Amino acid sequence: MESQRKSSGDDDGGERGLLHTWKGYSCSVTPERMLLPRPVLQVALGIRHGVLLVEGGQVYSFGELPWKQSQVPGGPTQECALSGQRVVAVAAGSFHSGAVTEDGGVHMWGDNGAGQCGLSGLSAVPNPTPVALVDSDTVPPQTVPVLELACGEQHTLALSVKREVWAWGSGCQLGLNVATFPVWKPQKVEHLAGRYVLQVACGALHSLALVRCLGSQDVQRPPVDKCRHCNQLLYTMTDKEDHVIISDGHYCPPGAELTKDERKLEAPAHGLKTSPSEPVLSSHTSTSHSDSPAPQTSADPSSDSAPVQDLEKEETALANGVLPCSDSDPTAQSEGGSGAVSVVKSSLYPDEQAVKDYLKKLTDNTQTEAKTGGLHSLLPSAVGLASSPSATLNTLVASCASAVGERVASTYEALSLKKMMNYLPSGVSRSGAPTGLTGTAPGVGDNTTERVRQEDSMQGKKSSSTGDIREEEAESMRRRLSLPGLLSQGRYAVHLLSSSYALLLSPRLLRKAVRPRMRAVALTPLGAAVPEAPEVLPTLQTEVWSWGHGEHGQLGHGDNLARLKPLCIKSLNSKEVVRVAAGAGHSLALTAQSQVFSWGSNSSGQLGHMESPSTIPRLAKLSEGIRVWDVSAGSKHTLLLADGDCIQPIIYYSGQQAKETEEESEAKEPGHQEEGEEKQERAGGYTPQPVLLPFCMHLGYVSSVFAGGKRCVALSDRNVMGFIASLHELAAAERKFYCKLCNIKTQIIRPLLELESLSSTLGQVTFGFLQILAGQFSLLCHMTGQHAASLTANLRRGRDVKSLLILDHAGIFLDSYNEYCSTLGNFQVMGGIQALTKPSLDFFGKSPELLQRLSECSEENPAVADLLSALFYLPINHIHEYGRLLLKLATCFEVCSDEYQRLQDSCSKFEALSLQLKRRRKDAEYTFHFWKSFPGKMTVNSLRDSLRKPHRRLICESSNKALTLQNAGRFSVNWFILFNDALVHAQGVAPCKNLFSTHHVFPLATLWVEPIPEENTGTYGLKMITPEETFTLLASSPMEKAKWLRSINQTVDQALSGATHDKTSVSPGSGPKLEPPISRTASYTFYKDGRLKEATYEGRWLAGKPNGRGVLKWPDGRIYTGEFKNGLEDGFGEFTAPNKALNKNDHYQGHWKDGKMHGLGTYRYASGEVYDGSFQDGMRHGHGMLRSGKLNTSSPSVFIGQWVQDKKTGYGVFDDITKGEKYMGMWQDHLRQGTGVVVTQFGLYYEGTFKDNKMMGTGILLSEDDTTYEGEFSDDWTLNGKGVLTMANSDYLEGSFGGEWGSSLKVTGSYFKPHLFDADKEKTHVVKLGRLCVCSEDKWQAVFVECWSQLGCETSGQGENWKAWENIAVALTTNRWQIQDRPEILSRSHSRTLESLEVIPQHVGPITMDRYHIIRLYLIKACDTPLHPLGRLVETLVAVYRMTYVGVGANRRLLPQAVNEIKSYLNRIFQIVRFLFPDLPEEGGQIPEPTTNLPDQKEPGSTDAPPQSPKPVRVVSCSALLLPVLLPRLYPPLFTLYALDKEKEDGVYWDCVLRLNKQADLALLAFLGVQQKFWPVTISVCMPALGEKQQVRFGCSSYSTPSTSTTKIQVLSSTKDACFASAVETLQQISTTFTPSDKLQVIQLTFEEITQEVQSLLKQDFLWSMDDLFPVFLYVVLRARIRNLGSEVSLIEDLMDPSVQHGEHGIMFTTLKACYYQIQHEKIT
Repeated sequence: MESQRKSSGDDDGGERGLLHTWKGYSCSVTPERMLLPRPVLQVALGIRHGVLLVEGGQVYSFGELPWKQSQVPGGPTQECALSGQRVVAVAAGSFHSGAVTEDGGVHMWGDNGAGQCGLSGLSAVPNPTPVALVDSDTVPPQTVPVLELACGEQHTLALSVKREVWAWGSGCQLGLNVATFPVWKPQKVEHLAGRYVLQVACGALHSLALVRCLGSQDVQRPPVDKCRHCNQLLYTMTDKEDHVIISDGHYCPPGAELTKDERKLEAPAHGLKTSPSEPVLSSHTSTSHSDSPAPQTSADPSSDSAPVQDLEKEETALANGVLPCSDSDPTAQSEGGSGAVSVVKSSLYPDEQAVKDYLKKLTDNTQTEAKTGGLHSLLPSAVGLASSPSATLNTLVASCASAVGERVASTYEALSLKKMMNYLPSGVSRSGAPTGLTGTAPGVGDNTTERVRQEDSMQGKKSSSTGDIREEEAESMRRRLSLPGLLSQGRYAVHLLSSSYALLLSPRLLRKAVRPRMRAVALTPLGAAVPEAPEVLPTLQTEVWSWGHGEHGQLGHGDNLARLKPLCIKSLNSKEVVRVAAGAGHSLALTAQSQVFSWGSNSSGQLGHMESPSTIPRLAKLSEGIRVWDVSAGSKHTLLLADGDCIQPIIYYSGQQAKETEEESEAKEPGHQEEGEEKQERAGGYTPQPVLLPFCMHLGYVSSVFAGGKRCVALSDRNVMGFIASLHELAAAERKFYCKLCNIKTQIIRPLLELESLSSTLGQVTFGFLQILAGQFSLLCHMTGQHAASLTANLRRGRDVKSLLILDHAGIFLDSYNEYCSTLGNFQVMGGIQALTKPSLDFFGKSPELLQRLSECSEENPAVADLLSALFYLPINHIHEYGRLLLKLATCFEVCSDEYQRLQDSCSKFEALSLQLKRRRKDAEYTFHFWKSFPGKMTVNSLRDSLRKPHRRLICESSNKALTLQNAGRFSVNWFILFNDALVHAQGVAPCKNLFSTHHVFPLATLWVEPIPEENTGTYGLKMITPEETFTLLASSPMEKAKWLRSINQTVDQALSGATHDKTSVSPGSGPKLEPPISRTASYTFYKDGRLKEATYEGRWLAGKPNGRGVLKWPDGRIYTGEFKNGLEDGFGEFTAPNKALNKNDHYQGHWKDGKMHGLGTYRYASGEVYDGSFQDGMRHGHGMLRSGKLNTSSPSVFIGQWVQDKKTGYGVFDDITKGEKYMGMWQDHLRQGTGVVVTQFGLYYEGTFKDNKMMGTGILLSEDDTTYEGEFSDDWTLNGKGVLTMANSDYLEGSFGGEWGSSLKVTGSYFKPHLFDADKEKTHVVKLGRLCVCSEDKWQAVFVECWSQLGCETSGQGENWKAWENIAVALTTNRWQIQDRPEILSRSHSRTLESLEVIPQHVGPITMDRYHIIRLYLIKACDTPLHPLGRLVETLVAVYRMTYVGVGANRRLLPQAVNEIKSYLNRIFQIVRFLFPDLPEEGGQIPEPTTNLPDQKEPGSTDAPPQSPKPVRVVSCSALLLPVLLPRLYPPLFTLYALDKEKEDGVYWDCVLRLNKQADLALLAFLGVQQKFWPVTISVCMPALGEKQQVRFGCSSYSTPSTSTTKIQVLSSTKDACFASAVETLQQISTTFTPSDKLQVIQLTFEEITQEVQSLLKQDFLWSMDDLFPVFLYVVLRARIRNLGSEVSLIEDLMDPSVQHGEHGIMFTTLKACYYQIQHEKIT
């Protein structure tokens, strides 16, 4: 070994992970350096051996290794069995070792006598051997990966990735429920199942675990009421007169059988024993009540019984989670914990009257606190959540058992305890903070690998800790924990307590910490849970659990008893323990506040203090300002690594002095050396408290210390490039800062808040702000502690920049400080710091040295207010420190490196925030002094009170007459004050006593300022524009004008960016000139009389007027949401107005102009009526539809037509559904006036004149049976005057008529029978319909006018073509923008149509066929979307057409009108199309078809083509262009009218078709006179493939199937439906087409099919004569069986393009028509 060692002073070798080893603490000791090929990452020490982990994952052993077969003497030897594995952690027990590999595997070697290596059948394991941890609870059983190991003398503990503890070996220190040892196979410690374990440590015969406190999400387990082991109730309830006691004082010590003596030790003291996670509870609820002292036996002479009064005090304090002891006061200390209480007071309660008074006081306090509405930083809470580890708990009880059960006994002592707590010496650590961003740092005290970090963060996602809230923060509210009268509701009522008070955490912070946005959460573990999200900072809410042998008190429960199961050490619950260590017989806990608690054997002073008893944790004695950040424990000594005065860490040693002579005695077996131990220790000397090792300064920057046996080891780094020193400085600064904040919190803020008179002194509002501020301070303090723990862990582990949280999560820090500074500024502005001065003087005395020391104030005799201010602003100075240290770190890297960049970025963020917060402090002070001097200046307290708001900061004010109001009265006084959120104008009259009688506040968001050019007026004016006022301010000088202009603009800009004072502060007259946007989003309530009085507008503004999208709400419930322009509703919007009479709302959705409804819209009236159509100036005007009736689906009436000035005027259709009548005609002022038509559901038809809503004047009336009256009418259906009544058989009456149609008629006149004699035939009375109805050109004019106006034309055709196209583009864009929010309207195909319409087709220039086709396609697309004016027109026309001719309107007599209406549509739409495409020829014009002859087809050499026949041309017509668009949409109602009209003829035709179709093909051909040469002899039939059935459709001879083959079949006399089958099938398609041109195309194809078949029959070209063709075609028509052929023929005839009538199509159509008539009159012989 000598060759490998050298003095630690030598200076060569590596720079990281240098290992130094020594023994003892005397001055002569010099550490030796152990040389290794690579930097050492971790050391583990046994009694006489050690294990080293070096970079790269190799493991070395050194010292005495008796389990090796052949040990090479000398230096460290590599464990070759582990080569090829990357080890991430090592551990050493007394005589065995372990290692954890990267994949979580465990390897053990060394002594295995007690099964500590986990390998059965071997007494020793020479080389590292894998040990599997198998979880048999899972199916199939799975191997458990491990994070870290800890080894004792006879046992090993493993911490799994899931944060569960596994154990193997021998002894009760395993914590397993087993009776036989050794335990060879690793088993899970069930008692800690469900808890999140952070670290494990093993002493010789005891175990420690550092556990994260349960959050509420950890206790969501099924309720268990009884103990699994002894079947007793876990919870008992006792009903007292005015309260309920809930106790969880159950304890059963299951496990291995104990000896008789041990049983005596373990006997519970009658109900005083608590569940492992609970403090002592009195025995009121125990079943065997006992007042007698419990016997106590103790193995440790130092653990004498404490005096009774001290014990009672201790019990009370423990029950409240506080340890009332200080280092300097040993008499006040006593053994706490379970089983050690010697005397129990018979009752802990005061007399009844005291209780009542106390409860009353509580209630009052609770009410006042509830009123403040502030954040309560002092909360009732539990030390840890109640949970019996042996059984899962009822969820509700779990969430508050600690709030009730553990405190019931001490509830009534809360007051006296509270007073005592105020004067606790500072040595007692009472600090703590509410949980802010709690969690587990990736591997606090874990090993250096990425894997560990990843698994940690994964686990963090699964459960996050709300932690336990410190009991110190709960004292003021502890009295609520008694439960008056809740027994009746059972134990579930307990939960009410838990959520009563909650400290709120800023949701902004949570969002920054990679968390989902959520409501503010309770900081107590009892209320809401912190959201489950990846945790960023390590948790400080921890508990220490211990188990195993306790003869030296090393378990820390206040006794010397052994524990078979893990038990929580209550006194450490609020101490923020971040690391635990265990020596042979003593234990250590390191807290976030850099203090060390120690307990257990103190035979050699290894605890660092000499107080007794040493069975409970006590603070090690260290000088003031020494902050410990790493600890390690050996057999009888302790090593502490701490911050000293300089950056370099220092090492303290406490315990036995090692002498060289002792080394021989080490060779003794461990069992034989105990007798002489004490003598040796006394002889060898030991430290009564920790001593500084003088050589530690020579070791460099020590990153961790290790102790084991009698040996000490330190790992250090050399300070390369200053990097290591900077890292150490950053961590040390954070630790120091955290301690400072804790001192301020515990010594200043909390005592002040606990003053009973404070809320009355400060007033409720200020006290509320103080509570919020205290809460924010607590959060900041807690976050700092977490960060310090994270930095410390980084020093012990990786010492790299990557894992610095301040870089990745700078947002958390910046936001915390931002929020704190805002709260502090608000508190200061409201005079909080000033108001705190008196209570502080009363409390801290006239010379507040404590304040001066903590606030780091160097002045002599400073004012208390200044001290308080410095104290509260102290955290903000730390921001600059962050920046400085990050910059220092950055300088250690190359400028181009990533690390430099990240550090530099973070540094600049912190520096920027530092400057910003300083400015904000100045603003707050400036504003406070303004309010302070306010009353002296003016006697306007009410004005001050109304203007003074916490967030409001003063920017500048015009008290120096710098600003005056233009045109102000002679005696008027005007004062302008600019705040960060408003401009205040106070005014009054000069000699008046109350100077400022009125004031007005102009919010900055709606304030516009414009400088008035000086050359015009010679004055320095600023024009101020607000929504309701515009006024001019005059400045006293150009400087003042510039200052105010800049200040107002800057402040407005910040107010708009939502940064009232979070961003750069505004300083008057400085900084860049910022122009706030003239267009902005803001909210404003109008106050002046007028249409908008008291209405609130929220939305876009432009120069003082609402402009853009916004919402306007009136107090009476009216709401407008939509577009504004120039202050008025303009564009698309929705309006809701309450109808008080009907208790429902009117609702309008549509277009507006100048504040009124204008354009298209839908108005739903509260009465149930719905108007859908055009508006103008707020009235229904133009085309619209009104549905009346409660249910729109079955509304009693519908009107569709023209409106003028809110009245039905012009042409319209009224469908009276209740009467079953439909009126189509003219209206005036809501009345039928002029000509019109009425049809009824009973088939009556009237056309004629109307007057005053009645049939009055000349008219024609037809009934269903063709009885007709033509003459005078006086009322609806009432005949009155001359007329002619014609019967269905053409007889008619002529004369004077009177009476109502359908009842008896009075007739005076002559009766004619025209057909009686042939001579009278000319007297036949024929009634012509259509003369007395509205002509089709006059119908729906409003619809077309609307379309023209959309195109920008006053009247049809009067306008600019380019303007029309521009309007189309605008309409498409705006409409598309409006419906983007409604995806149900905008389908994908619709979207594509709109995109194609964005391209405007060429609309100027000569029309060729190509351009004609482009126009045709454009029109098809345009008419396909209602967003295009043409599409809107077509959609409306389709709606009105269906409205007219569907339902009652389906009357055969309306057919001529229906056809004429379509023709009228075509003409009028064609007029619009020709306006858009002016070069399109008019109706009947021609476009030449392009010739198909290409030049290269000409004969070579010929220059001129021979004269050809006339060129083909396309005739332009409205029907050819527009019918394909229009007719498919109108086809159903139109064809229905045709079918009704042709009902008789079609009936005759169909009978004939059915009869003739009974014949076979050849018979029918013969019957129809088809020449025999045209009869098919064979026909081709597609036969189905083998195995498939032949499918022949009746009436259609398509024999095809998926797999077919064509064969010839002979036509027999019985063959049916086979001849001319393809022609028949083609003709049947006439019913599936819409337009006449399509139907003619079908007829043409049918002729071609017939011709083709005949030609293949005759095998030669063939020309038809009509005589030959007609019978064949007649056969095809019959076989096609077209049901309504008469209707089809009539439709083609009526709507056929005139240019086609005399061509080929015309002849073919005539043939079809002839066939129809022929079939009707066919006689079957």
